Amino acid sequence: MALSPALKGQAMQLPDVKTYAKIPQILDVPNLIQSQIQSWDWLTAEGLIEVYQEISPIADYTGKKYELHFLEHYFREPKYSPQESKEREITYSQPLYVKTRLVMKETGEIKEQEIFMGDIPMMTNNGTFIINGAERVVVSQLVRSPGIYFVLERNAVTNRNLCFAKLIPSRGAWLEFETSSKDILSVKVDRKRKVSASTFLRALGVSDDDEMLALFSDIDNDENHRYMETTIEKDPVLDPKDLNFKEEDLRSLWEWLHEDKEYDVEAARRIAAAQIEFYRRLRPGEPPSLENSRTLIRNLFFGARRYDLGRVGRYKLNRRLGQAGNNELMTLTVEDIISVIRTMIRINQGEGHPDDIDHLGNRRVRAVGELVQNQVRVGLLRMERMVKEKMTLVDPEVAAPQGLVNIRPVVASVREFFGGSQLSQFMDQTNPLAELTHKRRLSALGPGGLSRERAGFDVRDVHFSHYGRICPIETPEGPNIGLLSSLASYARINPYGFIESPYRKVFNTLPNDSDDLKGRTVTEAILDGDGKTIVGKGRAIGANKINAIKALPNGTEIHVLPFVAQGDENVIYLSADQEEDYRVAQANADLDHLNQFIQDRVELRVGENYIQEPADLIDYMDVSPMQIMSVSAALIPFLEHDDANRALMGSNMQRQAVPLLRAQAPVVGTGIESRVARDSGQLVTSEIDGVVTSVSGREIIVTDENGEEFAHPLIKFSRTNQGTCFDQRPIATKGDVVEVGSVLADSSSTDHGELALG
Repeated sequence: MALSPALKGQAMQLPDVKTYAKIPQILDVPNLIQSQIQSWDWLTAEGLIEVYQEISPIADYTGKKYELHFLEHYFREPKYSPQESKEREITYSQPLYVKTRLVMKETGEIKEQEIFMGDIPMMTNNGTFIINGAERVVVSQLVRSPGIYFVLERNAVTNRNLCFAKLIPSRGAWLEFETSSKDILSVKVDRKRKVSASTFLRALGVSDDDEMLALFSDIDNDENHRYMETTIEKDPVLDPKDLNFKEEDLRSLWEWLHEDKEYDVEAARRIAAAQIEFYRRLRPGEPPSLENSRTLIRNLFFGARRYDLGRVGRYKLNRRLGQAGNNELMTLTVEDIISVIRTMIRINQGEGHPDDIDHLGNRRVRAVGELVQNQVRVGLLRMERMVKEKMTLVDPEVAAPQGLVNIRPVVASVREFFGGSQLSQFMDQTNPLAELTHKRRLSALGPGGLSRERAGFDVRDVHFSHYGRICPIETPEGPNIGLLSSLASYARINPYGFIESPYRKVFNTLPNDSDDLKGRTVTEAILDGDGKTIVGKGRAIGANKINAIKALPNGTEIHVLPFVAQGDENVIYLSADQEEDYRVAQANADLDHLNQFIQDRVELRVGENYIQEPADLIDYMDVSPMQIMSVSAALIPFLEHDDANRALMGSNMQRQAVPLLRAQAPVVGTGIESRVARDSGQLVTSEIDGVVTSVSGREIIVTDENGEEFAHPLIKFSRTNQGTCFDQRPIATKGDVVEVGSVLADSSSTDHGELALG
């Protein structure tokens, strides 16, 4: 960085840190609050657009007078800064404006207006919210992912394992499939009465019994247990002749289900009879009609308003059923139902495997963005009802978007979430670690999650899929044990909400034109075009052989000793269900100077098993020994010598350390202290490259090479949520040369930018 002569200075002095680590740090720990910040950015960029698109356009009850469309939205600048909001004891928020268009259907007139949709609380740069002057954190929730789950339950009468399946959408009716001890398959909708699987398929358009049997003939072929045949035999079918249907009703039903097939009156009557039977089972007291039963089925599973698998649900469903379906379709299809029944029959016959509910491939994180989006959706749906009511009363001459839209339900819904939800919590601010850990917490409690009383032992237990994703150590003692956990230090959350962990790729072949061949040991002899040996098996590739190898035909693979690739581009993030298929070596496996595995046999993880296997079977390797632990546990030196129970207590007690009068960094640390201090947001770091030109107790001024001054204000003796004292002290001196991110001031629990707990 070139500085003008007037701004010459000395480099900033920080204490020397000596490292005794045997394993070098390959990958920097990612920003420790990225999960909060990325989720909020998603909400403001995409999440709000999604919910507005769901309700847009709003038409009046007749559908003939008005249509209200929501177009794009934007935020205006907040009125006060976060610090001012705290001092004034108000909420730090930004006004949200939405562009709307009202279409008068009778006249074709269009009115456009920008509508103020209320003040939405904003996230500060530190991942917190300021609500009525107090800092709060929205804790991420760990919930069961939407999708399909197959479980085996032992039947006491026949002593057989029978398969049950649950199809859980993001929003809408649950479908439960059951196998009885007499081999009958049935379906329950929303835990109501059972309907036979054959009636259900018939109601969805598979009208002919032979056609239905043909769908399962290739797998339902066990001599002793014919599931579909038995189900059809025992099915109490209504005789279509007993029911009177209008011809036009049957035709419209046929067109809805089979638009590409020729109309068949008998088949249509069978479908109609099945739909009536389905309606009778689900709504026992009401008189059934074909129109009502068709509307019920359409709304329950095929209407986007009432039924939504969600992107995650569709992804999980396609993945579990092994179908290369359309990932954009958010409602069910008849093919989905058929695939579910096929998979059930296979599991009943002992093929395929049931699902593990506690596996992290089946649990996902709902971060702050999604939680707030759900609240906005609730508010908008309430608002939609009010808009429709107003549309019936308002005169077309004076109708305008501003007069139709009432923002109260949306504002109330969001305010209720931030002020009163179980997941919006008063931030633990005792020290920087407490603050950071609170933002990285995962809770299985809360709306849509578990309750303390119902949660059993299995949900709370450490699972093998937690490796590198959720810390096995840090969790409270007491009734919440295992229900509140912490994100592991290197873990991140992918767009679907599943937790991913990083791994380094292991190679045992290289192309002949690679620049990385020199010095590597080959495991198969390299031969030229005439069959002569260039490099013998077990020999190292010398510099004099490189040209001969490069002269081989392009794309020739050279087999070398397994080695770990360098560079961030060879670090791959895997979710828990992706990792199942691979063999992963530990971070402390012995490597030589070329990153080749020294031992022939290496300890690996495959699923939940730890085995010793030849090195050439390895697919990936851990990034760091620290990756299985959370930040709190990673601060404990020589953690591997501790008993797990004491380590749990230690990592919880570090969060309770109060700030001291004179903070002192630990003499023996683990190397992550400075990252914790920096990402907690309690330090003041430089926003520009430049030279410190003024230091006082109130602010530090850094001047860049163009002579422009940037002031960094310091917070003095402020009260934290827990009543401890928060105070920032300058450590930079006048004349120090600083870069973006250099530490300028310590907080009450840091020492020269390193965490220093009491």
